[in-house]
Amino acid sequence: MLHAERIPGLRSGGGWDIPDRLNMAQQCLNHPGDQVALIDLTGSGQRLITFGQLAQMADGIARALLARVWPGDRVGVLLSQSPWCAAAHLAIWKIGAISVPLFKLFKQDALRSRAGDAGVQIVLTDAEGADLLGDLAEPLIASEIGVTGPALPYAATGPEDPAVLIYTSGTTGSPKGALHGHRVLTGHLPGVSISHSHLREGDCLWTPADWAWIGGLFDVLMPGLALGIPVVAARLEKFTPEACAEIIARGGVRNVFFPPTALRMLKAADQAIPGLRSVASGGEPLGAEMLAWGQGAFGLTINEFYGQTECNMVVSSCAEDFPVQPGCIGKPVPGHEVAVIDDVGNPTSEEGDVAIRRGSASMLLEYWNNPQATAEKFRGDWLITGDRGVWEGDYLRFVGRDDDVITSAGYRIGPAEIEDCLLTHPAVATVGVVGKPDPLRTEIVKAYVVLKPEAQATGAELQDWVKDRLAHYSYPREVTFLEELPMTVTGKVIRKELKARAAGEVIK
Repeated sequence: MLHAERIPGLRSGGGWDIPDRLNMAQQCLNHPGDQVALIDLTGSGQRLITFGQLAQMADGIARALLARVWPGDRVGVLLSQSPWCAAAHLAIWKIGAISVPLFKLFKQDALRSRAGDAGVQIVLTDAEGADLLGDLAEPLIASEIGVTGPALPYAATGPEDPAVLIYTSGTTGSPKGALHGHRVLTGHLPGVSISHSHLREGDCLWTPADWAWIGGLFDVLMPGLALGIPVVAARLEKFTPEACAEIIARGGVRNVFFPPTALRMLKAADQAIPGLRSVASGGEPLGAEMLAWGQGAFGLTINEFYGQTECNMVVSSCAEDFPVQPGCIGKPVPGHEVAVIDDVGNPTSEEGDVAIRRGSASMLLEYWNNPQATAEKFRGDWLITGDRGVWEGDYLRFVGRDDDVITSAGYRIGPAEIEDCLLTHPAVATVGVVGKPDPLRTEIVKAYVVLKPEAQATGAELQDWVKDRLAHYSYPREVTFLEELPMTVTGKVIRKELKARAAGEVIK
């Protein structure tokens, strides 16, 4: 049984014991060659991928990259859940380069902003991804790269050397790139294991979340590989309760990470899924009603966890160890010091900012090429999550977000990127984008638009404008036209007033 104190890198009694030499690819592939690493359901049947086969795939990609990529270079990965997606990241880390996960639902503008900011020259992808890329970067079709040849040595990287650059949405400007070192995987292992009631032999992991996000890549895929727990790879074009249940049955899945929206869709369809040993969920609190439903639908208690792209898996519930407290997201995970602090950085028993002390292994190195944002993320020795919380004994209760990020169907969506996109429409003068409360998606994206004099546009036209340029999930599901927007004296949209207006539109 992989109890927290037996997790590699976690010191008994708390703290981290991370070696001076650490390479995440080696962490993930350091298992017997005939042991099953992945269960591939991306085709019509089932294919077992061993660690030996996965290592050969990664080496093939690494050999193809070596002629053109140097340590520290950024390489994009535009692949859905598949063995090649796993092998692509492992290959990049093995040679000391930095992987940049990219999402298949991104359109040209969203891909351009991320690939351009990261300085990505090469993207490992497939034919579909190559079409999406256009001329943004050189595509390498991962599945067409040969897998024969001698094994390559692992780059002599350390825990602080950059390994992965994951973009996260904020309230202003372009999405920020959270740069993580090779220690980030170690930092995830305790929380991932705990949130699944201590991962153990016989378990099998899956999530409907795409591996382009930290929730899919570091809450499921890479921890499963590192701990020797088989991971199911299955691409869902669209999440449905029926397709979800089929994957779990076909793959022999025992442990699932469900984003809250997936749980709500299962609940709405009254979809029971027997045979699971653990269900973990993170993103926002589930509440007593959802936890009670989960107990009946799964025959177990859903374990909630908490974190963000910048510093993940720092708080978790574990029904096997302590009673779940509805409305609370759990207790601090060993190795991470979590606090609620006041405006000057002192821990408080009152409501305050949820913060994590420097030294957490899953904490970002910095925001890519953005020292100002990096400095603003910290208050003394504390990383500020942007969320508000309060302690109830040693349980952390999540109060709400302290920024304007929209949480919709498990995605964190920055309004600024959508506003910038809408402002490129020839009819739009000004626009404000906020989250509107929604019972299924938590929030939907709502756009308040002021058109230019004598210009015309429909809501559907503006929705399509965003769909064609950004990620499909981030388009405004509602558009309202106004004569003017609430503005500050310096010309900034007062989103707080728009959010209040959107909340007031909800039918009680």
